[in-house]
Amino acid sequence: MQLTTRGRYAVMAMADLAARQTAGCECGPVCLAEIAERQHLSLSYLEQLFGKLRRAGLVASARGPGGGYRLVAAPEDIAIAAVVAAVDEPIHATRCEAGTGCVAAPAGGANEKCQTHDLWFELGRQIELFLAGISLADVVSGRVRGRAVALAAE
Repeated sequence: MQLTTRGRYAVMAMADLAARQTAGCECGPVCLAEIAERQHLSLSYLEQLFGKLRRAGLVASARGPGGGYRLVAAPEDIAIAAVVAAVDEPIHATRCEAGTGCVAAPAGGANEKCQTHDLWFELGRQIELFLAGISLADVVSGRVRGRAVALAAE
């Protein structure tokens, strides 16, 4: 199970942007071409992603010479889950579709769940909860390793 490039690239680019702002850089907005070069990403792909990030209210843009993008909030106030959601990246561990039933559901009907549906659904929820608890500041400062925790016994 992995996120697609859309979610991963958005997080990489936002972490790059957060690192520039966190470093106290007085350079103003950051140009996407600079991010693309540093992160080895396609500029045209970043332009599409940043359009979505801007519409979600996570970044602001400035046009013209010296233009670029900046974070709207402090890096510690932007959860990784918000970045992933902004680029329309669903976090699903199951192949099941809402309203159509599971891929391997019993032959009964469209709304029946397959035997492992709840397992994969809850895994997706755990990923969402984990990403919601990690901020851009955590990523930039290297405070992610060791954050996964065992669930408490009931």
